[in-house]
Amino acid sequence: MALSIEEMHQRILYPVVRIRHAKAGGSGTVIFSQPKPEDSEEYENYVLTNNHVIADLVTVKKQWDSVLKKNIDMEITAPCTVEVFSYVHLSKRDSGATFEGQVVAYDERHDLAIVRIETPTKMRYVAELFPKDQPRGLKLFTDIWTCGCSLGHEPVVNKGQLTSLTEQFENLPYFMCNSHIIFGNSGGAAFLGETGQLIGVPSRVSVLPLGFSADIITWLGFLVPVSRVYQFMEEQELQFLYDSSQTSAECFKRREERQERARREAARDEEEAPAVVTDLQGV
Repeated sequence: MALSIEEMHQRILYPVVRIRHAKAGGSGTVIFSQPKPEDSEEYENYVLTNNHVIADLVTVKKQWDSVLKKNIDMEITAPCTVEVFSYVHLSKRDSGATFEGQVVAYDERHDLAIVRIETPTKMRYVAELFPKDQPRGLKLFTDIWTCGCSLGHEPVVNKGQLTSLTEQFENLPYFMCNSHIIFGNSGGAAFLGETGQLIGVPSRVSVLPLGFSADIITWLGFLVPVSRVYQFMEEQELQFLYDSSQTSAECFKRREERQERARREAARDEEEAPAVVTDLQGV
């Protein structure tokens, strides 16, 4: 049964947000909104986006580690701005609320990232992920809607179909669709037309070289498939974003333990690495 116009607004348009910072911007999609474990009067909300939307916010600097007693590489993340829009008469944008977002996880290979924002109330519209246990449930010719902040605009919706499920870039799978996608859509979402479930994240556009310029083919876009979204969350120990049996506190504890083990192993490997002696005579 097809979605009503009201359901399409609630499941496809309203969960999509705009992400901005000094060097770039794009889109994101709210996928989680629950009370904070340590403070039931505050809510933690998580936004799914592309890594390349927030990549400039992450830097690595040498800092002194008082436990290891040496300088190590430390990751520093700057905040971004997340704009959540409200609407009247279904489709007319009424206003927007601006929040400070903090990058909590990212992966350059998957081109995915998670941004956290905190609010005093629960976000009313949260996107639903296509079920993890239905990997073969998507077919060609399936109607979809893409939604994102095209060219920095407020969220824009476009209709299309899945045109390929077997695209490959750098040995990673992608979906291809003919729903119009342009710069700024990155980090938004592609939704299944029948249910409004999130099936992918717009990540790439097709570019046709034309001499010294290029033509952007907006009707051939590429999506990070939802299967890789689940894989990314598992690798980042963020299973609570789709599994209600796990809590954010449990997952972040596992993340911290993994990061601490990796930090200590890296320091140990560096200490055990053989010294390199260079003969500079005759230079």
